[in-house]
Amino acid sequence: MLVAGIVTFTVPAVVSAAKQAPPETVALVDLERYAGRWYEIASIPNRFQKHCRSNTVASYRPIEGQRIEVTNSCLDKEGSIDTAQGIARVVDSSSNAKLEVSFVSLFGWQLFWGDYWVLELADDYSYVIVGTPNYRYGWILSRTPGLSTEIREYLDGRLRASGYDPAAFVDTPQGIE
Repeated sequence: MLVAGIVTFTVPAVVSAAKQAPPETVALVDLERYAGRWYEIASIPNRFQKHCRSNTVASYRPIEGQRIEVTNSCLDKEGSIDTAQGIARVVDSSSNAKLEVSFVSLFGWQLFWGDYWVLELADDYSYVIVGTPNYRYGWILSRTPGLSTEIREYLDGRLRASGYDPAAFVDTPQGIE
């Protein structure tokens, strides 16, 4: 833009995720209740799940200390079941809502830890929103392969309140052979 011989630049009024404050987590996660099978309802597309076409599930099992065994699986584009084994560790023991997950192990050492923050959790542990402090990743998980329209709309509102764009989340097909 040129104003009276001076060049000025218009800066968009959008704050980048890098400058946005991290989302708030829930106050408390009971790891024993959180354990078990979760169906992926939707997620922000990412490179480590790009081979998955449907039936994405995550299973969590508490192990020693504040660690959790993680098993993720999906039906890949060739029609085979792909499974990834990992470990999660609690990084905020006051709430258990901030964890890190690693799917890379070398000689028994877990490498490349990634954030896993519980942003919304149903009182009955029937659904959860998981995100990251940089807003790059996000998942909606449920104990069942689908959610009602009302719950999904509620979760979209919670995503917005947490600083996420619900439109960035792509539905994950479940029950497809």
